[in-house]
Amino acid sequence: MSSLPTSTPAAQGVDASGVAAFLDALEADPHLEPHSLMLLRHGQVVASGWWAPYAPDRLQLLYSLSKSFTATAAGFAVAEGLIRLDDPVISYFPEFEAEITDPRSRAMLVRHVASMASGHAEETLDRARALDRDELVRGFLLVPPDKDPGTVFAYNQPATYTLAAIVQRVTGERLTEYLRPRLFEPLGIGEAAWIADRRGRELGFSGLHATTDAIARLGELYLRGGVWQGERLLPESWVAEATRVQIAHETATVNGWADWQQGYGFQFWMARHGYRGDGAYGQFCVVLPEQDAVLAITSETVDMQRVLDLAWEHLLPAFGAGPLPGGGAADAALADRLARLALPPAEGKPVPAGRAEDWNTSFTPHGGTCADRPALTGIEVEPGGRVVLVDDGDRLEVRFGAGESGWTVVDEPVPVAVSGGWTDTETLALDMAFLETPHHLLVTCSLGDRTFTARWRTQPLHGGPLRRMRAPRSA
Repeated sequence: MSSLPTSTPAAQGVDASGVAAFLDALEADPHLEPHSLMLLRHGQVVASGWWAPYAPDRLQLLYSLSKSFTATAAGFAVAEGLIRLDDPVISYFPEFEAEITDPRSRAMLVRHVASMASGHAEETLDRARALDRDELVRGFLLVPPDKDPGTVFAYNQPATYTLAAIVQRVTGERLTEYLRPRLFEPLGIGEAAWIADRRGRELGFSGLHATTDAIARLGELYLRGGVWQGERLLPESWVAEATRVQIAHETATVNGWADWQQGYGFQFWMARHGYRGDGAYGQFCVVLPEQDAVLAITSETVDMQRVLDLAWEHLLPAFGAGPLPGGGAADAALADRLARLALPPAEGKPVPAGRAEDWNTSFTPHGGTCADRPALTGIEVEPGGRVVLVDDGDRLEVRFGAGESGWTVVDEPVPVAVSGGWTDTETLALDMAFLETPHHLLVTCSLGDRTFTARWRTQPLHGGPLRRMRAPRSA
């Protein structure tokens, strides 16, 4: 994989102090944990950094930022004449023809599922799954739209799933297979992996694992109108249509967030500045045509609007019209800071003196399971820093206390970084960062009653046992 070209902020007209202020604001917000950042200006990387224990070559679960990659696959299929935007969706699934009788469902076009304008007034995922757990397209088409397709916006996972299913059906390939020679290889994107459903279809609406670098490259391709290093990959017309308002929002607000009120394209959100793909808990590909810039971010937060607010506040004023003279010292200070980014580890001490034998024991769950807790059945602790989580018949071994940064990383069977230790003679508290996702698992073991609690700081949206908290492996 070739590296993206790099430059100093000042040479590309970016005030390094503005980037530093953005970093300050990200790190100061208690409800926001940044994991990575790449900023491109005029096609050059002017700032990039990963907060240890996250790293540049680490795949990340992109959640709904996956949708923008799905749209790109659809753009290739349209260019190759395999899909037509004004075809009825049902025409690609003739096996459901007799069952789908609702006139609005039958009137739904490919462009409607591409733009979240299927006619449904709200998310249909649960209803579609209830109607057909094994074939989500059929379940989706059996949910009657509330209004005529093309007249109302609703963020709707089965719409994107259906678009992805059409691409996979007409190409005979999974999304990653189809995109490899058309997008990943030309852009220099290395490994990427997508969660598939029980039918073997890659989800489309979520589940793509890719690097921050891949996010930045996708943004740069769209910023350049579908051209990469002088070669046209995507039609300019597709990029223009995907990144303009296809459907407006009827409601005055979406989540109360201003940047979710600006309209929707083909699996891209319009924003107060530019447009973007984004995913749950703060995964962003922000494209700023007026500034000729791309911002790629991975993070963990429930307040995604806050990330954009901070970008508008600090980064937009940092973009100048031309090179900035005299920026050498600020550029050097920013580069040094970016090289040293790290998340603060959870505090903890070694096993209390004289208590090692007591702590060489097992723990059972305290209380019942709920949405923010994994269904762990046991935890085994060794006072030397080894912990085994017993989950769904699996034994996930992690370690803590051995890393110089305060984080101890294990890569198999699941990439996890662990910090923490004993907070007193009776309590062991650990922070486990699942490095190919945005999520942290907080574990506390109590010696007095030999019980533990484990809760997610932010709840994983795909669920399942801990062994699935990583990029899927190739078969």
